[in-house]
Amino acid sequence: MTTSSDTQRLRLGVNIDHVATVRNARGGATPDPLRAAKMAEEAGADGITAHLREDRRHISDADIDGLAAALTVPLNFEMAATDEMQAIALRHRPHAVCIVPERREERTTEGGLDVARDENRLAHFIAPLRKAGCRVSIFIAADRRQIDAAHRTGAEVIELHTGAYCDAHAEGRVDDRDRELAALRDMAAHAHALGLEVHAGHGLTYDTVAPVAAMPEVRELNIGHFLIGEAIFMGLAPAIAEMRRLMEGARS
Repeated sequence: MTTSSDTQRLRLGVNIDHVATVRNARGGATPDPLRAAKMAEEAGADGITAHLREDRRHISDADIDGLAAALTVPLNFEMAATDEMQAIALRHRPHAVCIVPERREERTTEGGLDVARDENRLAHFIAPLRKAGCRVSIFIAADRRQIDAAHRTGAEVIELHTGAYCDAHAEGRVDDRDRELAALRDMAAHAHALGLEVHAGHGLTYDTVAPVAAMPEVRELNIGHFLIGEAIFMGLAPAIAEMRRLMEGARS
């Protein structure tokens, strides 16, 4: 049974893509993303995020098969809005599907999806996923026009792109950082008022997580690259534990 305190708890989704990046740099089977996902579960992750890219540069189809079969926490399947990815999602029926923009030449996901430009197609793309029981999220900039369009597509969740805020912080651009943070706050409140569940992620670190975690409308953070990097120095479980400590401290 879900209690009121459970519903307000800020969830942490751990993205294990870059365990696969390290594996694929040399080939072979190690390090195993599924092993990392199970360790993250044991360390207190509320869900596991994995992005199956069209070029399969990190997570593979076999990784998704293994995660879908073995996880006891929800799988958040990140994907582009293509027929191939929709078919994979409909076959596995993960707890959540997060639709993200994708370009082959990018190193990582750059910016949010332009929902307003592609609203009608996305609405038709999302409908069968929802019918199959997947919670559909759209990775989106903190922009009112895009959030309104996302709401009209039938998505239940938006994930706010925190990269511009994190980049401004890292580069010492204080005015830009504060402006991006204000936009995240305002658009989290706007999305929540529309009835959308609000998640956030991209580029979050120990230094940047607290202001985002403190936003009362945000229900989940998805963090990957930084945690996998910290795991090299301190281990995955301690890295996750420290992130959760900071999240919960900001929330309280």
